[in-house]
Amino acid sequence: MNMKKKYIAYLISLLSITSFHVLAQLNKTLTEDDYYKILTLPTPEGMLLEVGGVATLPDGRIAVSTRRGDVWVVENAAMINGTQPKYTLFASGLHEALGLVYKDDALYVAQRGELTKLIDKNGDGKADIYETVYAWPISGHYHEYSFGPKIAPDGSFFVTCNVAFGDEEWWRGESRVPWRGWTLKISEDGTMEPWATGMRSPCGLGMIDGEFFYDDNQGDWQGTGGIFHLTKGSFTGHPAGLRWAGRDNSPINITMEQLYAKVDPRQFKREGQYVKPENVPDEKDPNLFYTLKNDFPQVRTAAVLLPHGVLGISNAEIVRDETDGKFGPFAGQIFVGDQGQSKIMRVVMEKVKGEFQGVAFDFKSGFQSGVLRMNWGHDGSMYAGLTNRGWGSAGTSTAGLQRLVWTGKIPMEMKTVSAQPDGFEIEFTYPVDKKTAEDLDSYFARSYIYKYHPAYGSPTINEEKLNIKGVKVSEDGMKVRVVIDNLRPYYLHEVMLAGVKSTDGLPVLHSTAYYTLNNIPDGDKLPLSELSTKRSSAMAKPVKKPVLKTTSSSTKKALTYAEIEPLLVKNTCVACHQQNKRQVGPAFSDIAKRKYSNERIVELIYKPEPKNWPEHETPMAAMPQVPKSDALQIAAWINSLRAPAP
Repeated sequence: MNMKKKYIAYLISLLSITSFHVLAQLNKTLTEDDYYKILTLPTPEGMLLEVGGVATLPDGRIAVSTRRGDVWVVENAAMINGTQPKYTLFASGLHEALGLVYKDDALYVAQRGELTKLIDKNGDGKADIYETVYAWPISGHYHEYSFGPKIAPDGSFFVTCNVAFGDEEWWRGESRVPWRGWTLKISEDGTMEPWATGMRSPCGLGMIDGEFFYDDNQGDWQGTGGIFHLTKGSFTGHPAGLRWAGRDNSPINITMEQLYAKVDPRQFKREGQYVKPENVPDEKDPNLFYTLKNDFPQVRTAAVLLPHGVLGISNAEIVRDETDGKFGPFAGQIFVGDQGQSKIMRVVMEKVKGEFQGVAFDFKSGFQSGVLRMNWGHDGSMYAGLTNRGWGSAGTSTAGLQRLVWTGKIPMEMKTVSAQPDGFEIEFTYPVDKKTAEDLDSYFARSYIYKYHPAYGSPTINEEKLNIKGVKVSEDGMKVRVVIDNLRPYYLHEVMLAGVKSTDGLPVLHSTAYYTLNNIPDGDKLPLSELSTKRSSAMAKPVKKPVLKTTSSSTKKALTYAEIEPLLVKNTCVACHQQNKRQVGPAFSDIAKRKYSNERIVELIYKPEPKNWPEHETPMAAMPQVPKSDALQIAAWINSLRAPAP
């Protein structure tokens, strides 16, 4: 095709996309489904495909490992011309295989206690050889999952190992046998090198540009989920694995005693029983993990924090888009699955002063079960392996294999956010409307952080509204520089663009960016003379806002969903509950049917009673950090969902 024809084709494509957006504005609000479609692969009757690993074979077939110990090879997974996929059992009898990778005519799988090489020697489509590459100890505790492998640049494999939990202290992660809570680097000849520790539940692994990353889940010592860049000798926070730091081959020299001299493990008994650590409300001087870097240089903070209940609750697989644009406008960016919320997030990282940091966005929800594993098909679509047994997740099913396909339409999104010496620069997929983008009322931003303590998870703390001094829109409208004068290193900076629109009137599809700012870059700051400081509110006639009074009365008028939604999001209620549909926890409407008083619901928020909901596998954690005023308003709204008596 010559240059003239290419140019004409480009114009036709651009006009097609523009027309789509104009028509959409006239007819309906665009959603994620307009840009990315979820397609479900049918499975044979009686097969429960609880996927633990997904690998793409050189010929385009998809291999999946399952939690029940099987490995299946799927032909025609893309269902070309509407034909059905074909499943062939490649291997069986494995012990909860939670990861799968293809290398040199073999499949490698992480079982609970070993890295196994599966070889089809005679070419009949089934594994003849199950070869143990390396085995590590297991105690038999149910939580000792093992994840991986991922292939390192030198051809070796990374595997991560979950912690167990105590018998008396059933809430406290512990390393009962060597290398639990560690990442292991294993060579093909079976040599094992302990790589790093501090992991609690390191389910998601990823190799990005030859660098190893993993994500951890909220829990004890982990205030929220996050993605960590893992170099040899890193310590990422959970103390359990330090039990083995004194071994000759350990790359870590931090002892548990040294750590506990700085941070109270809150391990004590009352009346002969251990006391479960809980969040201390209004704590005057809480521990923050990044402050330990001064005492322990091996401390590695998260490259990207994923706020719990907003960007997932059980973060999983990490993959990079290497489809050369077949998956949309985010080539080279990172996608992170979430098992609990059954969705996928999008992440972009950059290196500042030697440390990775970056931004996270919501991307695609609505999968039928928990997104545990992801991989790319040859056509550029994404395969998502799903499961929820024992863990709970959003969605209508307990398992499955689904395919995410780009429709060819480009969403109006923040393509990326990068740190600047005086704030952030936001790049968009379409030019912005300068009137809305230069209006400071189109933006709201705040920063916050999480506690480092032995309690399960953490509320957001030290919250501070970001002072947006002004913005500068680029000439082509593709970028906006947001100047902020109170940035804080190691804090999560949340930037919301509720008022910004594209030139054809489209709002930003996912209008909130979550940037983890480990370091503020050096460089020139924009002079105030170059910034827009306009505010549309200054031109509008003041409107007296109604004052919401806080009361414990059960007869108080309830809020609408639009009014209550910010409180549900702020307090992470939506991580496990929806209004009318069961998710990880019961629907709010089902709670309303119990006819609890507002005050009783508040009690259950602060001190849940899982026995009340035995059909839900994941017990609710105590939420003492929820302000009483918020809890009462949420309770009143829940009770407003109760159907009136006839």
